[in-house]
Amino acid sequence: MALALQLASLRLRVALLARDEPRAGDVRAYALNSASRALLSALRVWPQPAHATPVQQMQVWGDDGGALAFDSAQVGSEALAWIVDVPALEQQLGQAVSYQSLIERFDIRGAAPTAALTVVCEGRASHTRDLLGARYTTRSYGQHAIAARLSCELPHAQTARQWFAGGEILALLPLAGNSVALVWSVPDDQHPALMQLSAEAFQQRLQQATHGTLGALTLTSERAAWPLGIGRAERWVGSGWALAGDAAHSIHPLAGQGLNVGLADVAALSHVLQARQGKDYWRELGDIRLLRRYERARKADVAAMGGLTDGLHQLFSQGDRRWQLLRNQGMNAFERSGPLKQWAARQAMGL
Repeated sequence: MALALQLASLRLRVALLARDEPRAGDVRAYALNSASRALLSALRVWPQPAHATPVQQMQVWGDDGGALAFDSAQVGSEALAWIVDVPALEQQLGQAVSYQSLIERFDIRGAAPTAALTVVCEGRASHTRDLLGARYTTRSYGQHAIAARLSCELPHAQTARQWFAGGEILALLPLAGNSVALVWSVPDDQHPALMQLSAEAFQQRLQQATHGTLGALTLTSERAAWPLGIGRAERWVGSGWALAGDAAHSIHPLAGQGLNVGLADVAALSHVLQARQGKDYWRELGDIRLLRRYERARKADVAAMGGLTDGLHQLFSQGDRRWQLLRNQGMNAFERSGPLKQWAARQAMGL
């Protein structure tokens, strides 16, 4: 929807093929950086403050004394990120699409209209990508992510918190009021038992895992879960088509960068197509040489982010005591690194 709106702003006619049924009870939340906020604000779809909570601080704990802390004031930004309610953002996007006369919606199960350029944004299980012959390789992490909404006994103080322990990665992300969004990555063999726990037992397990940092935690939603892995398409473009978002690449959610990377695809592709209106005005929208500029612009950045999240996951999944000592010492050294730490924070913030 964001790409459709962005291309329509370039006065291009867009056919948006998507399922019309809304997803009920979506408990996910996006961590969006400054670059994503700027893009969505320009499209006039940034949610109201009640659905977009600024993160002022972030605290990260290792599994043996390692700790990191980030503060928005130290990097000169109003927020490290914004935790955005998924249904609220999708509603804003849907309304904007319905008001844009250059966008026409089609049900994805029907016949697709002909177009000069087809952009596939169907996610990592994309059927259209497979029909185009774009090979997509994946590697499972042997983990599931569990998501839910919780209310906290103690104020979250607009702080995102994350714990690495025993091969698990648990994050509590601040929402409006005194609620948080849970994203808990756990080994596949533990996932079914956690999903089947009673609400009371699940809350108790969470309170133990978070060391009571936010006091008593109370479930306010159902739990959702999905398998985790890393994936990448070998080719992102071809004559008349391009891939974007998870259809082109997927990464571990531990850094909260999934949608940020996808929206950066939107910005890069629309920039390439807008530049075509200058010296390359004679090229068709689906010109392979034009589209390869988009692919080159994004592949290196996506590889870097994918490598970072994959490396962190691999590092914290090692059970050997020597690895544990190394990663926690590394966290503490990074915490004291000064300019390097600030640079990394600004990169993640899209600044």
